[in-house]
This record gives sequence, C-alpha cells and structure tokens, in this order.
Amino acid sequence: MSGKVVTIEPSVAPPWRLRPLALAAVGLARLLERLPPRRLRRVLELASRGARPADTTTAWRARNAVVAVSIRCAGPRCLQRSIATVLLCRAGGSWPDWCTGVRTQPFQAHAWVAVDGVPVGENINDIRYFHRTMTVKVRS
Repeated sequence: MSGKVVTIEPSVAPPWRLRPLALAAVGLARLLERLPPRRLRRVLELASRGARPADTTTAWRARNAVVAVSIRCAGPRCLQRSIATVLLCRAGGSWPDWCTGVRTQPFQAHAWVAVDGVPVGENINDIRYFHRTMTVKVRS
C-alpha cells in the first residue's frame, strides 16, 4: 500500500439524483452481505466486468452517498457499506478495488474500497495493520 494521503472533503449530502441509486445499492448490498465469502466474491467479480477503474473522487462520492442514505452503513456495517459503494460506482460505469482483511492484535475483520491501493474514506494508519484476505479489482 502506498503512503500517499488523499484528502477530499465529502459533501454533506449527495445530489438528489444519486439518492435513489444509493438506496438501491444499499438494499442490494444488504442481501449480498449474507452470501458465503466465495459466492460474494464471484458475484462482485461478475459485477466488475466491463467497468473502468474508478477514480478517487468517484469512489468518495459513492461512499458519501451510501453513508448519507443509510444509518447502518454510516455506522459499523463496513461490509454492507463497501459492497454498496462498489455497486454504486458500478452503476456509473466504474469500479474501485473492493477489499477485505483481518488483523490479529486485536482480532478484527474489515471491508473497504480502495483506489490505486489507497483506501477511500478510511484511516490509512488503521488499515495498514490489516492483511488483505480478498480483493476484487477491475479485470482488464
């Protein structure tokens, strides 16, 4: 993971046109998070086909929209939040890296999105302690 820090000030509320898509992505993510890991990965790999790599601004806007329309995603529901974020990006034709990982001291699992190896909307100092267990990137 690179050491660069990206700071983008997310807007307080997403544009009205983005909210229905964000709600749909959150609902679909809630269903997908219940899948076994292998099946979830396969579904996300299929969803990522044909997409272009997301840029940081697009990923930030998607994450911000997801957090704005869902209290669950604004809280500790990192799996649902990360799935909804990549699905919302995909609705716009792009795909950030979807990542999951674990840390051992103390044990914790986490899911996040990244662009060019840099986590979006996450504390980079915390994420660096996670060992990636699964990543879904855009296929070229």
